[in-house]
Amino acid sequence: MATVSALHPSGNDPAPADPGFHRAGRGAPLVLLHGANMSWRAWRPVLPFLTGRHEVFVPTMAGHRGGPVLEAGNEYGMTAVVDALCGQLDAAGIETAHLAGNSLGGWAAIELARRGRARSVTAISPAGSWRSARDLTRLLFMFRMARAAIGAAPLRSLAGNPAMRRAWMGRVVAHPGRIDAADLADLIADAAECSALSGALSGRVRLHPMEPFDVALCPVRIAWAERDRTIPYRRYGHPMRAVIPGAEFVMLPGVGHVPMSDDPRLVARTILEVTSAVHETLEDLPQPRRRAVRPAISA
Repeated sequence: MATVSALHPSGNDPAPADPGFHRAGRGAPLVLLHGANMSWRAWRPVLPFLTGRHEVFVPTMAGHRGGPVLEAGNEYGMTAVVDALCGQLDAAGIETAHLAGNSLGGWAAIELARRGRARSVTAISPAGSWRSARDLTRLLFMFRMARAAIGAAPLRSLAGNPAMRRAWMGRVVAHPGRIDAADLADLIADAAECSALSGALSGRVRLHPMEPFDVALCPVRIAWAERDRTIPYRRYGHPMRAVIPGAEFVMLPGVGHVPMSDDPRLVARTILEVTSAVHETLEDLPQPRRRAVRPAISA
């Protein structure tokens, strides 16, 4: 029997049907949330660096390939996606967890924290804030162009054409050559089968920016990709500071908007620094009969 990888099935045996999520590891629960037009597979490069420290649950969000189906004709927005995520966490038996999300997933992580589901949040280039209507229009235009490209060209040929791969993926990642052919094929299929943005892209759903978030609910780290060409910090990161006052802001050097393939070790370290700090703080909480009390991070 051929050897089959849990992350990249191969060999002669048929690959099992994708359940719409990935779960592995041991330890405190850590939930990873992907960006728009993607699926749980976007996190595959980072998983080996996280499962030794956490039980990692990676769901595909509603309206994305393999995730829960959003009701046809429903003018859904962020609320519907987060409602579905709560159901996915309930089904997985996860009441609270450390949350890490990229782009749309970063916004979703903050909304889950608002509902009391987070022990900590690490949001990587999170969506949800913009300086003006013009910046929102720019973002929607980019997604419309990407959707048109997927429908108009045989993008799977990109896997064998480095120049075309750079042209198409260069706005999303800093190092397109680090995405292998199998992962690229999945990225294209994920984008082609995503329906979560249909309402916003058609104009039927009006997007509203993220409401202010109180970091007293849980620790929040906002990690912005230094080479983000999709939602660059100058236009979208500065407004986020006003939305989440008191959050820790850091810059991730040398990576693009979706940094998991650019530098998986850096992404994992950025998340583990937060989860480890929360764990250490909880260990420092006063035990019975101890007089010394140290300030604790709410978890």
